[in-house]
Amino acid sequence: MSCAFLATRRFIRIGGEAASDFLQNLITTDLELLGPTEARAGALLTPQGKILFDFLVSRDGTDYRLETSADQQEALLRRLTMYKLRAAVDLKAEDIDGVSVYWDEEAPKHAVTDGRFAKAGVTLYRVPGQSADGDVSGYEALRIANGIAESGCDYTLQDAFPHDVLMDVNDGVSFRKGCFVGQEVVSRMKHRGTARRRVVLVSAASALPPSGTEIMAGGKPMGALGTVIGNQGLAIIRVDRAADAMASGSATTAGDTTVTVALPAWTGLSFPSVDPLAGAED
Repeated sequence: MSCAFLATRRFIRIGGEAASDFLQNLITTDLELLGPTEARAGALLTPQGKILFDFLVSRDGTDYRLETSADQQEALLRRLTMYKLRAAVDLKAEDIDGVSVYWDEEAPKHAVTDGRFAKAGVTLYRVPGQSADGDVSGYEALRIANGIAESGCDYTLQDAFPHDVLMDVNDGVSFRKGCFVGQEVVSRMKHRGTARRRVVLVSAASALPPSGTEIMAGGKPMGALGTVIGNQGLAIIRVDRAADAMASGSATTAGDTTVTVALPAWTGLSFPSVDPLAGAED
C-alpha cells in the first residue's frame, strides 16, 4: 500500500462568520479558488515578504483547517490571534496528532487532495490522524521526485520567499486577490522577474552527502542540500549561478560528489539565459 503516517503534523481550525475575510486578507492563498476537497499550499509572510509560517489550507464545512508542523502550531496560533483583534473569528488548535497520506490509492473517507502534488500530476490524499502505517521514506521519495519542498528539512522559515519554494507556480500564492501581509514584495518579484532561488532536483551517480552540505559551482556557493534519499535529493539554489556553471561547463558539486541539478518539469520554469559579455557577479 502506498501510504505513510506523518507524525509531526498538526492542525489549527478557523471558524466564525468572518473566517473567510480574515484569512483572505492575511495569507498568500486565494481562498475563493479553494475547492471543497483540496488542500493548497499557503503561508503567512513577514512584511518583507519572507515565509514566517507555512501550511496547507483546506475547507471543513464552513470552517478552514490549517495543517502545519508541530513546531509551528503554537506560534502560528498566537500570530493569528494577534491579527484577529475584534473579528468574529474562532481560532483553536485541534486535538489531532499527525496526518495520513495515500497515493496510488482510491480516495479515503474525509480526505483532501494535496494541490502541490496535483500540479505535478500526482494524486495524493491527506487525512487528519493516523489511519496509515506506511514508512515515511516512501512519502519523502515522492516529495523529492516531484520537487515538493517543506520547511525544516528543505528551507528555514524567515529565510525563503514564496517564489523560492515554488508557491508562485503551485497556487500557494495569489497575485490577483489583493492585499495580504508581504504582498507588495512578492508581487514585485513576480512582475520584475527577480526570483533568483528555486527548488531543484539534485541527483548523482553515487549516494549524496548529508542534508546541509553546500552545493558549489565555479567556486561559488549556490545553496545546500535539503531532503536526501540515496542519490536523489532536493535543494534550493541560486538559479543564476547554476546557469553560469552550465554555460561555462563548470562542475557542480555537493561536498566531493559531482551532482546534476534540474528544475521540476511540471513548473515550466527554465534556468535563466547567460550573457556571455557579463562580468563577474556578486
